[in-house]
Amino acid sequence: MKITKYINFSIVLGFLLTIGACTDLEETVYDKLTDETIDVTDPTVVGSMMGEVYAQFRFLYWGWNGYFDVMEECSDTYMTPKRVGIGWGDLYINMHKHDWISTQGHLAGLWHYAYLGIGYANKCLDVLPETGSDQAEMRFMRALNYYILLDAFRNVPLITTQDFEAGYLPEQVTAKEIYEFCVTELNAIKDELGTEKYHGYPNRYGACMVLSKLYLNYNAYFETNDNTYYEKALAEVEEVITEGGYSLAPNYLDNFKADISTSPEVIFAIPLDKKNASHNYLVNKCLVGAGAAAYGYDGSPWNGSCAIPQFIESYEEGDNRLAYTWAGGVQLTATEDASGEVIPQSGDPISFTTDDWAGQGVLNYSVNVHSIDNPGAYQQEGYRFVKSEIVAGDGGTYGNDVAFFRLADAMFIKAECLLRLGRDEQVAADLITEVRSRSFDSAAEAQRTVADLTGGSVYDYGHREYTSEGFNNWETYVFTIEGGGDIELGGLLDDLAWEFVGEHHRRQDLVRFKMADGRSVFNGKSWFCKDATTESHWNYFPIPKDALDTNISLVQNEGYN
Repeated sequence: MKITKYINFSIVLGFLLTIGACTDLEETVYDKLTDETIDVTDPTVVGSMMGEVYAQFRFLYWGWNGYFDVMEECSDTYMTPKRVGIGWGDLYINMHKHDWISTQGHLAGLWHYAYLGIGYANKCLDVLPETGSDQAEMRFMRALNYYILLDAFRNVPLITTQDFEAGYLPEQVTAKEIYEFCVTELNAIKDELGTEKYHGYPNRYGACMVLSKLYLNYNAYFETNDNTYYEKALAEVEEVITEGGYSLAPNYLDNFKADISTSPEVIFAIPLDKKNASHNYLVNKCLVGAGAAAYGYDGSPWNGSCAIPQFIESYEEGDNRLAYTWAGGVQLTATEDASGEVIPQSGDPISFTTDDWAGQGVLNYSVNVHSIDNPGAYQQEGYRFVKSEIVAGDGGTYGNDVAFFRLADAMFIKAECLLRLGRDEQVAADLITEVRSRSFDSAAEAQRTVADLTGGSVYDYGHREYTSEGFNNWETYVFTIEGGGDIELGGLLDDLAWEFVGEHHRRQDLVRFKMADGRSVFNGKSWFCKDATTESHWNYFPIPKDALDTNISLVQNEGYN
């Protein structure tokens, strides 16, 4: 069903990566596999190591508290509140409130898997020929991992070989050095990556997308205001759009099916498979247990994550992405048609009486949520994220591919660069309208104007928290009124959220977009139970404590103890 070029076997080559991640990377070594007992120049062994590079990237993205969580849990769209009578809370509350510390579980996992992938890539590159598609693939994956580390941590160790002396401790370098390394590497390998499309593997246009992200976020990373980097980002996505041969998928949800290998929109994907590469746990993290019946799913969901109410209220009338992305209101059982196909949300209401705020005795997800932790969220509170296809039976979302880059992203980057450069603004508006058009029933509703995109955000920013207890008690209300009128290109920021919610976008977008006073939206706005701040170090994360303890040469990032 999904193309793979290398066998990803489970014999862990622990000898490759003893210090690469600057933290505890000890893995079980089966039998007696060491540098001395296997031939790392053997094509079969090298192929297996290359497979591990991709495997570690899957873990980076969908490992527990992985990249998805890192990019979404601290945003203004999605959260995992304390669930009254169930649990949750702890580190997810820290992510929501932006008061994480160096022992935060999300950070150690991201660091760990990124450097595992880098270590495997380095080991391959130590033995691969200096040119060729295999070498280019490994350099791409290494640069992609470093781009993620740069975006999250800024100043990290740069390791480009696994051939080092015993006791070697990788040296931390500046964010600028990591940035230049990524740019140099990706430009160097573009031609060798080629333009053919293999599901789950990079080509030239995948490299263009990483470069465009690096250029687009340059000013946010280095606190500058240099328009030349928007010109560079524009050039990269222009190549993708005009030469890549990609097109928008006819239906928005085509990009979030379990198998997206046939989507014409996907530029680079992370392939998953329920049997051989099972990772995506959203079906269980988001739904109420009884809510599984709405999709014919046989599992027992844990009732955790949900939407931030202010984000749900920001959707425009007629935007079908609200229903595509979120389950809200009364939930109906799935039924089967004459051919045996499961039809979600097509039967009778699902019986559910716990925290029955509507008094109907059925499962009825409400927009409103009490708080993140005081007292938290009751069991039926919050719309649930269902954008990633929920497969009936025992499939759920566990085998769902990830569209890491897709054409709509390139189109949005082009539009943003044009707007920031003050050039061809109507072209920018037309691009956003084109992407939106498949998600509205009429062309008039889908249309976005230059004024829409350059104006303020419609998001009703401000602290919004009910600290009263009881599922039908909404009396004690803590709030501030901030709005989004002072956000530069606020309309575009809104469109980014509606199109890309749950696609590892939102944290980066909120850091990049500014308010009139110069603060990032990420810091300068309040939402739900997260408060605005003037401190800019929240734009990046602290170096994980495990990494600091293992490598005494590392220095903690500015703003963190």
